[in-house]
Amino acid sequence: MVEPSRRAFVRAAVKLLTSSLVAALWFADGVRAQSPASPQHVGVLLVEFLPESNEAHVFRQGLRDAGYTEGRDVVIEWRYAKGDYARLPGLAAELVQHKVDVIVVDSTPGAQAVKRTTSDIPIVIALAGDVVGSGLAANLAHPGGNITGFSTMAAEQSTKRLQILKEAIPRLTKVAVLWNPDTQWHAQEVEHLQAVAPSLSIELSPVSVRAPEDLTAAFTTVRRSHAQALYVLSAALFGIHRKTLLELASKARLPGIYSDKHYPEEGGLMSYGTNYANHWRQSAGYVDKILKGAKPGDLPIQQATTFELVVNLKTAKTLRLVIPRSVLQEADEIIK
Repeated sequence: MVEPSRRAFVRAAVKLLTSSLVAALWFADGVRAQSPASPQHVGVLLVEFLPESNEAHVFRQGLRDAGYTEGRDVVIEWRYAKGDYARLPGLAAELVQHKVDVIVVDSTPGAQAVKRTTSDIPIVIALAGDVVGSGLAANLAHPGGNITGFSTMAAEQSTKRLQILKEAIPRLTKVAVLWNPDTQWHAQEVEHLQAVAPSLSIELSPVSVRAPEDLTAAFTTVRRSHAQALYVLSAALFGIHRKTLLELASKARLPGIYSDKHYPEEGGLMSYGTNYANHWRQSAGYVDKILKGAKPGDLPIQQATTFELVVNLKTAKTLRLVIPRSVLQEADEIIK
């Protein structure tokens, strides 16, 4: 028979052991609740930008700045269409099948492909043209649905680009505009440019390009129009085949103005547009908010408000152009 004092000691020991076990289990549950067992998955569907591009690097850095470690907290699923719009539905379907938590896209066609594939997975547009006109969002302030992001389209940006071209080449009277009919907002921008051009004493010649193999023929048309300069609309097709486009422009001795700084960095005369890297950095911030519970439809679609002018003086010299001081003073970057 166990003595009363011994029984009391055993009961106390069992009670202490049970309490310790319960506390340990409670602590373990708390840790599991605070630390997800697996990383969250972010899909990125690219039409123009390479997964190794500076823009993709900036996006990764944006996630790191928000506290994510790739491979531990987040896994990025990259898909690259190589400028081929026909590949977008299949690539969008792959990301949806992988059950990613959010999908980031670099273009309006990419966003449309994903939106047609899913109405549940949040979509963040890093770069897009006419988001409302293309049917992606109800309005900019409250996009609704599963989409949000950043729009680079602004009528004043197109007007300013044409004005800069005229200021850089005062004798300019004829300008060829390269556009892609398959890019939904291009027709609207061409109409806008045609409305503005007469006030600058400029006659526009729109030349359509739907595929890479159309570029050579397009420049034949440009030469026949007696254009003195080139205005290239922003499009994945042109960005992907930027080297070919710039070579053709150089061969035709045509000064050109483009939508982003990659063109003058690679030999084009000048560019005026938004800083794409900033949009990718901000997109990482939107991804962070969504992964923490924000609804994309409640996050406003932000429009570009700052633009940069880049001038390549080496190209100007090759074309025997003297860029006015007024343009150079306005430039954010001058390539010598």
